[in-house]
Amino acid sequence: MTTPAILIRDETEKDKAVITEVTAAAFETLEISSHTEQYIVEALRAAGALTISLVAEMDGRVVGHIAFSPVQMSDGTKDWYGLGPVSVLPAYQRSGIGKALIREGLSRLKALGGKGCCLVGHPEYYVKFGFRNATGLEHEGIPPEVFFVLPFDGPVPQGKVTFHEAFLADGHPAQG
Repeated sequence: MTTPAILIRDETEKDKAVITEVTAAAFETLEISSHTEQYIVEALRAAGALTISLVAEMDGRVVGHIAFSPVQMSDGTKDWYGLGPVSVLPAYQRSGIGKALIREGLSRLKALGGKGCCLVGHPEYYVKFGFRNATGLEHEGIPPEVFFVLPFDGPVPQGKVTFHEAFLADGHPAQG
């Protein structure tokens, strides 16, 4: 039995609804999730902050998605990005789709002139891609053991990193 090929491509307009479904399904049973990941992707897209948004397709069906967005560094370092969320439908998890999305996304970030990438995620998973815990860089309110950086070019920034405000999205209209 052969495994269907994984196609990684840029999201298109027609992918938006299925990306929301894939993201919600991917995090539905994850205990550490606040179950707002699909709203984060929507808010990043609405803010024009999706630097890279890729889908994974198998047999013509979108089964995964990854988002990269700019982050702010308190020391003024430019061209760093946040990875996340990355989502794979539960039935397709542990089949290499997440790895393919991450590798392609990081490659594209480098091609855009990105200096590095950071994320909040599972310690055993992201070290496979070269991510490591940061010394001298923190994300306020996030335990250091789940905050990771991957410098592409140059040193790791020092101070605090701030992800796009879309990461606060919870699916409820903003109160003004």
